[in-house]
Amino acid sequence: MSGVTGRRAVLVDTNVIIEAHRTRTWRALAGGCRVETVEDCVTETQTGFQMRRPEQLIAISELRASLAAVHGVSNRQRAELAVRALGVALDRGEESLWAHALGRADDWFLCGPDRASLRCGVILGFRDRMVALETLLDNVGCRLRIPLKRHYTRKWLEAVLGQIIIAEK
Repeated sequence: MSGVTGRRAVLVDTNVIIEAHRTRTWRALAGGCRVETVEDCVTETQTGFQMRRPEQLIAISELRASLAAVHGVSNRQRAELAVRALGVALDRGEESLWAHALGRADDWFLCGPDRASLRCGVILGFRDRMVALETLLDNVGCRLRIPLKRHYTRKWLEAVLGQIIIAEK
């Protein structure tokens, strides 16, 4: 997974953005990887702010400036995803992120700890493109001072992907 840093895009969902801000690792992540997301995920980082602790508040202008790209997603892209991942219930940000990913011709990774999103990735044949936040931070040489929540770890990701692969057979 050493190829995660550098030229390959890393698509991140809302939860990853919030967790990286909570653990104060966002700057290292965005500085060491080509981090991209979709408009819906940027919007989601701004909702529910009144229930977050101060360290979880994210300035939208700073977030946009730190991202390599923020992509819009069309209804056509969402429709293609719906047909290819029939029966997978994703939230709006994850749906947009996967709809965008389907249309990419380059090499990319996706970081998002939601089980439905991981199931979508397995169904679409992208199991090897899913990566844990812990792995990304390790690859950019970021030392954690604040521990990641469990579902952002390599161990959790591998266990859940294994469960999903077995269930989908």
